[in-house]
Formats: sequence, C-alpha cells, structure tokens
Amino acid sequence: MTISSDPFADASDAAVLVAFANGDGQAARVLTGRLLPRVLAQATRLLANPAEAEDVAQDAMMRLWKVAPRWRQDEAQVSTWLYRVVANLCTDRLRKRRNVALDQVAEPLDDSPSAAAQMQTQARMRALSDALTALPDRQAQAVSLRHLEGLSNPDIAQIMDISVRSVESLTARGKRALVTIMAGRKAELGYDDDEPE
Repeated sequence: MTISSDPFADASDAAVLVAFANGDGQAARVLTGRLLPRVLAQATRLLANPAEAEDVAQDAMMRLWKVAPRWRQDEAQVSTWLYRVVANLCTDRLRKRRNVALDQVAEPLDDSPSAAAQMQTQARMRALSDALTALPDRQAQAVSLRHLEGLSNPDIAQIMDISVRSVESLTARGKRALVTIMAGRKAELGYDDDEPE
C-alpha cells in the first residue's frame, strides 16, 4: 500500500482546518503553507511595513487556530474569513499610526541592488500608504482589497460584510480620492519622467 506524502492534497481549506481541530498536526502545516503567504502579502500591502505585517499575519493565524474547533464548514471560506481578520487587524494598526509622525516610522529593509530604485519604491509606498490612511477606513480597505489584493467585488463584500454595490461605491470613491490626493505628487514620485514637458 502506498501512502501519499500529502493526504490533504485535494482537501478544501475548511476540511484541513477541521482535521487540525481534531488533532492532526500535519493539517496545521498544510494549512499554514497554503494561507500564510497570502495573509502576509495582504498585510504587507496594507501596512507597507514587513515587521508589522509579520505580526499581523501571525496574530491572524493564531486566531484561526483558536476558532478551528468551532468552525462551521458551510458558513464561510477559510481564506475569506482570514482576509477579513487581517484587514481588521491592519485597520486597527493604521488607526494607531495616524498620530505618529512619518519621520518616527522605521523604514523597512529592502535588498534591492539599486539605491535610487529602492528610494523611489519606498517613497511611492509611503505616499500610497499615506494616501490610503487619509481615506475613510472602509474606502481604504475596499481599495486595498480590490486593487492591491486583486479580490473580486463579491469576495470583498463578504470580507467587509456589505453589499457588492457598496463595495463598488466605496472603491470608486476611494479611487477618486486617491487620484486627488496623489495628483500633486506625480513628479516627486517619478511617475511623469517620460512625459513631455
């Protein structure tokens, strides 16, 4: 008899979570491998700070493990629930940041070979992060999930517990506000380098 190296290869995230809740240690490793990279990417995009993003990702995964024994497979997708938790944790952190001066925030480390490219990328990320924090929280969350995470409007509606029409409205208003906020910074951020004078 041949034993598969991954008994959960065809199992849904919810089924793997239930297996974890029933004491299967391999289920935890499988689910962490599936979900942690996506959770960490979402938190990094929303916070623009790798250290904070790691804290949020770990906190979100810990919450998932705690809820595992009570998980109801038919109520929500594990990934959708986890995206919602991460979005809420990031929103809380962004609210706390609002009172911290930009020069007090440590710059994230980047292994980019070009110092100029690294500085421009950091400036753009700071500008986007600042612009997102200037938006109302729900608009910032909708815009981030749609345009940075690439989620569909129905998925975002489920994560934010609102209608698809509300997601569309929040996203449209958020994008318009971002355009207005960022309009005067195109040259500073190097977005019009190739445009004619």
